[in-house]
Amino acid sequence: MSHCCLGVADWRGSRGQRGSLCLSQYGPGNVPKTAGGTREGRAGVSFLKIDRPAYLHYEVARQLFYVTACSGVEINCDKLKAIFSHCPRCHLRLGLVGTANWYFIMASASTPKYNSHSLESSSIRRMSRDGYHQDHDSDIPSLPGETRVTDKDVTYMCPFNGPIKGRIYITNYRLYFRGEETDPVVLDVPLGVILRIEKMGGVSSKGENSYGLDITCKDMRNLRFALKQEGHSRRDIFEILTKYAFPLSHGLLLFAFQNEEKYSENGWTVYEPMSEYRRQGLPSLKWRITFANDNYELCDTYPSLLVVPYNTNEEDLRRVAVFRSRNRIPVLSWIHPENQSVIMRCSQPLVGMSGKRNREDEKYLDIIRDANGKTAKLTIFDARPSVNAVANKATGGGYESDDAYPNAELCFLDIHNIHVMRESLKKLKDIVYPNVEESHWLSSLESTHWLEHIKLVLTGAIQVADKVSSGKSSVLVHCSDGWDRTAQLTSLAMLMLDSYYRTLIGFEVLVQKEWISFGHKFSSRIGHGDKNHADADRSPIFLQFIDCVWQMAKQFPTAFEFNELFLITILDHLYSCRFGTFLYNCEAVREKENVRGKTSSLWSLINSDKTKYSNPFYTKEFNRVLYPVASMRHLELWVNYYIRWNPRIRQQQPNPVEQRYLELLALRDDYVKKLDDLQITNSLKMNNSSNSPTSPSQIMPHVQTPF
Repeated sequence: MSHCCLGVADWRGSRGQRGSLCLSQYGPGNVPKTAGGTREGRAGVSFLKIDRPAYLHYEVARQLFYVTACSGVEINCDKLKAIFSHCPRCHLRLGLVGTANWYFIMASASTPKYNSHSLESSSIRRMSRDGYHQDHDSDIPSLPGETRVTDKDVTYMCPFNGPIKGRIYITNYRLYFRGEETDPVVLDVPLGVILRIEKMGGVSSKGENSYGLDITCKDMRNLRFALKQEGHSRRDIFEILTKYAFPLSHGLLLFAFQNEEKYSENGWTVYEPMSEYRRQGLPSLKWRITFANDNYELCDTYPSLLVVPYNTNEEDLRRVAVFRSRNRIPVLSWIHPENQSVIMRCSQPLVGMSGKRNREDEKYLDIIRDANGKTAKLTIFDARPSVNAVANKATGGGYESDDAYPNAELCFLDIHNIHVMRESLKKLKDIVYPNVEESHWLSSLESTHWLEHIKLVLTGAIQVADKVSSGKSSVLVHCSDGWDRTAQLTSLAMLMLDSYYRTLIGFEVLVQKEWISFGHKFSSRIGHGDKNHADADRSPIFLQFIDCVWQMAKQFPTAFEFNELFLITILDHLYSCRFGTFLYNCEAVREKENVRGKTSSLWSLINSDKTKYSNPFYTKEFNRVLYPVASMRHLELWVNYYIRWNPRIRQQQPNPVEQRYLELLALRDDYVKKLDDLQITNSLKMNNSSNSPTSPSQIMPHVQTPF
């Protein structure tokens, strides 16, 4: 029987044989054979037989996959791509990436031993998403604006599978390692994640794999690479890696300013202060919007637009500012839509050892209390332990005393400072990476005090929310400087009180407002591009906040529009320096560096594919206050974040219940669409027969759907 030759591609067997593979359409049967009648075959030409021309590309692709998986045949992709690249069926069925080669796609049938890289770019088999394209020469992912700097043969000292030989690639954005095996181990680490780089061993070190680099990361993992000892082989790679992992320490730009990604959504427009305050019903008869900080002269770490009591003027605000640490005066964060109670935020008063007072500050707090009109006292929540608040007097700080503020009630929340939190996270990392010790797990976890700190933050936020909602009292929240524990408490309380912030966009607004615009020191706490890993300002304050959000979502699985991946993606890019969202310490510096004009927003990435970050169980509610249970019995360690790099602990992905629910939702939508089509068809038939006599059989009521 004659046949039509569609194209010829080169192939190579696992024992070094070479030949040609002819793709043809003829005859019955769909089992591929080589020229020699065996799976590996001999040099020459072999034919693939296709039964159904209508499904030509899919059948050929399926057979190529079959013969490759069975025999280890490697097929050169250049000619195949010319035949199949235009076919949507192949693209959909096999996930064909324009620049990926066929052998790589076919080899993805088996499960890798261990892949350690971010969930957002969870495997090399999916690198085409989120702006990635594939580097054809080396099979490494690449972003627009990303450039290769160097590459080198190394041995990855995998804590789970032992030494793995492969090649490491360093770009201006990432460290990428790919093993030599057929089913390779892959590491994809944004350089911003790196906390510290140390040399391991010396030229005289004895023993295999004792000479190389030890890399500590900010996302709960460590990496170790061994190199050959001759010729100072690690010097160049150490210097290059240090230079690009810590660009600000070497006079270079952060990658966010080199990133050329484009998205369908503009994340910088998510938060507009005036729109958000209007959503809350502001300005009002009791509250006004002031531009006193328009040039950041009143407070250089506050946003330019602030909400303050109506019965105050700009001069009053300046007098209050001199008595508050860092000039961070009490300003409104949120107002209750019904009882008009407010959440205010600020920094500690500058009382000092001499017990100084400020009449303007005392009067200002009275005006805040009077604006509510339903309570005799203003509740002040001081996030610190009382001992720390007293100790801060020695450095010029302090707290609101009963004598100076008789119309205020002071409550200490016992949340520890940034240094305690940093040490707690270090202890947690020690017990979760690389190995989890099962025999003493509970006692080891308890010794880190991490969940205890999470409990205290949640408990404090619950008290704030309850006082505003049930107690109908306005509250003032502060810690020392008002940009760490204060942000945790106000944002979590607002999350409990306002269902808008539990939507995907609303949560982005919350983060932009309470954390980014109000001056949480992201640059100092995370250390973007800075090599000084021992800086005392480093602390996981924002990580704690996201952990608290996860705890709430765990207890209220239908109350949040976003899913766990959304939270993990935020944390991954908190460190990555791929976006400008979390760069620098305050709004004034971001404006000076033109972050909005020169970088992309993380929300652009997320909002361009909202479905991936959406919770299928979400049920929209209004005015429901969430009170999570903040007891140790109900709090859990976030395994999918803290222990995600351990393949033996990793939880099932995707969640089977969530996956099944998504399938049912899709099925429901399909039935609803069919029902709508039937109703439209029936309506047209009834209209056409409206002029003819109507019989009982022609009368059909509108079908109602429970969906």
